[in-house]
Amino acid sequence: MSDYDSNPFADPEAGNPFQDPSVTQVTGAAQQNFTEEFNPFAEQDRTTAAAGKPPVVPPPQKPQPAPQQPAVMRPTEEPPAYSPSAAQQAQGPGVPTNEDLIKRQEELERKAAELQRKEREMAAGTYNARANNWPPLPSWCPVGPCFYQDISVDIPLEFQRTVKMMYYLWMFHSVTLVLNSIMLIAYFATGIPGTYNGGVGLGVSFLYLALFPMCSFVCWYRPVYKAFRSDSSFNFFVFFFIFFFQFVVHIIQAVGISGWGTCGWINSITAVTSNPGVGAIMLIIAAFFTISAVLSIIFLKKVHSLYRTTGASFEKAQAEFTEGVVANRGVQNAAGQFGAAAAKGAARGAMGAASGNQM
Repeated sequence: MSDYDSNPFADPEAGNPFQDPSVTQVTGAAQQNFTEEFNPFAEQDRTTAAAGKPPVVPPPQKPQPAPQQPAVMRPTEEPPAYSPSAAQQAQGPGVPTNEDLIKRQEELERKAAELQRKEREMAAGTYNARANNWPPLPSWCPVGPCFYQDISVDIPLEFQRTVKMMYYLWMFHSVTLVLNSIMLIAYFATGIPGTYNGGVGLGVSFLYLALFPMCSFVCWYRPVYKAFRSDSSFNFFVFFFIFFFQFVVHIIQAVGISGWGTCGWINSITAVTSNPGVGAIMLIIAAFFTISAVLSIIFLKKVHSLYRTTGASFEKAQAEFTEGVVANRGVQNAAGQFGAAAAKGAARGAMGAASGNQM
């Protein structure tokens, strides 16, 4: 019955407590404030506004002093980069051939064998580092080397080139003497009229070949070698004295006097008129003798200039000679024997005089 009593035209929400005007006013204001405060494009607007403003420059800061470090000198310029020359670029990298590799392998094997031999000798106590090695004779030869020579070890670095040049000069003159003897044999065999006074010059050339190489090696090359090795004033003076005569001999050999045993200029020019072929070769040998003479005077001046820089003097040479004579065992034995013989002679003379007076 209650349903029938209600007004069908009445507001259905009239009995809703949430539809009260005071409540709806408060809830509507809260929703409006929420929608107004939430703006999804507000951050983008702030970013755009910040981009339009000029950048903020920070205030200048006072520079801090650099830490104290030790001074280090640095090169002002870098070294230039290496660039191969045109000749090296044209030549290209050298590629060793099979023959080169075989030679290197043989050389390495030979050195290894030499090192093994020295190790065995050192282990056995028979190795001598300064054993005689010149002249380089084969092991089967009954005559062994007579001198020890190693320029790279014995001679100071600043004198090695000079000593090597002196050694090459000795070798050059020795080879020239060999060629001289061979050409004089050919000259004598051609039967040219007046050939060296019946072969006297040929015999003299053989005498030169037998004596000059060894005598020059011992008399002037070894003194200059020992002079630079131990700064010996005495050996310097021996070299100067003998090598000057060697220079004179080179001049005589270059001149070529008839019968003096050399293919000098005089004999060569004479041979050209009779036998042009033999004479032309003799002219070459005459030129070799001339080169020997020129090199001799050049090296003599070179050694003398080096001698003046070494501090050697005649007084030092005298002192070295005196010390060498006094310390020489052979000289001491000879002096002792001479003194004993002189004392015996004096005693016999005194005894003979005393017996004569008694009679």
